[in-house]
Amino acid sequence: MKITAIRLARMRLPLEPAFAAAWDPVPRTFFDATLVTVETDEGIVGYGSGDTMDGFEAFEHLFLGKDPLQILSHVRTIETINFHAGRYWPLEAALWDIVGKACDLPVATLFGAASDRLPAYASFGELKEPKARADAAVAAAERGFRAMKIRVARDRLDEGIAAVQAAREAVGDDIDIMVDLNQMWRMSGDIDPALDLASVRSVAARLKELGVLWLEEPLPQADIRGARSVRDATGLRIAGGEMVRSLPELVQLVEEDAFDVYQPDVVLAVGMYRARFVAELAQLRHRWFTPHTWSNGLGLLANLHVVAGVGGGPYVEYPYDPPGWTPERRDFFLAEPVEVDRDGFLHVPRSPGLGAAIDHDAVARLRRTG
Repeated sequence: MKITAIRLARMRLPLEPAFAAAWDPVPRTFFDATLVTVETDEGIVGYGSGDTMDGFEAFEHLFLGKDPLQILSHVRTIETINFHAGRYWPLEAALWDIVGKACDLPVATLFGAASDRLPAYASFGELKEPKARADAAVAAAERGFRAMKIRVARDRLDEGIAAVQAAREAVGDDIDIMVDLNQMWRMSGDIDPALDLASVRSVAARLKELGVLWLEEPLPQADIRGARSVRDATGLRIAGGEMVRSLPELVQLVEEDAFDVYQPDVVLAVGMYRARFVAELAQLRHRWFTPHTWSNGLGLLANLHVVAGVGGGPYVEYPYDPPGWTPERRDFFLAEPVEVDRDGFLHVPRSPGLGAAIDHDAVARLRRTG
């Protein structure tokens, strides 16, 4: 089998202003996504999405004419490109989609088939005042979620902690709540200083009293000693690693016991093959592997197949914060959005590959030309 074509469809989806303002120093009014389509001479087509794949056209010749089943060779090639350009891991996801279809198996089966479903946590994106966040938490619990993650901005700490407290009081102690400080990486243009270690320890202590399951990205990535000290001082689990760019960096984090929860996103950080290795390494040390996912339903499925394949958990991240971010809006170019069941579980698709059906009319409608 040979790769005969790699096609990129770049799309732009309008964003709700409140949702956009929660993320960017200069809020955008749109969300960009790229659908990667890989075609083969045997008629098998694979799809991937995640990073926008900007600039990939200069490197596609490195894959054309090659066997899509030679995954490790393609992974190593993408790693060499990453040093010079962008993160092209959606291509690897499309190749795994082809491998699964060629084998007539879901990708999760190829990765170990440890589980066919995982509980999802509702990953909230907006910064909401306490009453609104409590109402959203109750609505998510009624939808079936047994866990949820709340973002706390470093320049709005008191409001953020109050939102966590309001959510805890609203949903009770049977719902797991996580908190994300988002201090390991930055949106473009965000050059304000990170919270110092003493402030982070104070925040962690307050969150521990509220029964928070883990504190995500409390410090910049390089401060491994600081992350461990927060855990040692408070007993609160520490999570991180969602955007770490290379396998050696992630291995170092695991070997130095930086976190309790490792979160490399398979379509934004190190790819599916490498994330599997990190997952197994973390689990050998009795740590959790719960990959970050914040792209779209196709990226969500790629992460789901890996975490279900290796038996990670205890949850899988599910971007969800209505009305600004709904499954329909997140998965705008899929024929059907990726949904949780009434008990809050995500099921691995039974169909071969990643199990995604593409709405090509939506792709054409939202495709951008610039």
